[in-house]
Amino acid sequence: MNDAGDIADLYSKTLRELARDPAHKGRPEAFDATARGDNPMCGDRVDIYVSLEGDRIREARHVARGCEICQASASLLAGLVPGKTRAESSALGQRAGEIAKSGIGDDGSEELRRLSLFTVVHKFPSRVKCVTLAWNALDAALSGVKETSSE
Repeated sequence: MNDAGDIADLYSKTLRELARDPAHKGRPEAFDATARGDNPMCGDRVDIYVSLEGDRIREARHVARGCEICQASASLLAGLVPGKTRAESSALGQRAGEIAKSGIGDDGSEELRRLSLFTVVHKFPSRVKCVTLAWNALDAALSGVKETSSE
């Protein structure tokens, strides 16, 4: 494995709690857009369901199967994007990926502070895709694409 760092560093208490008891989990009865994200390297799979009000996300829900990082990211996504436009949610997803890749957190807003949970992922480059998979699925859903892959 090429990942540098102690694997125990990767799994903070907050991350584990988000993964074990994820918020906004489950397929809703009604939704406007959905997409599935697959990571064939590790087996992560995320289904994202979005309800819209005009150009704004009214609700986001997820069904995530995979590592705790992937599940925590899906849970955070579903809690952070309601009220956001498509462009705002996409920009937030890009920022989540940048935080995971660089290891540099951001305390500019509450949502960015929450995403800073993923700063430690930069020590484990192969796990960045675990953070970004749900966000890629959200972008796909909002673009009318039904499936996306981390590859």
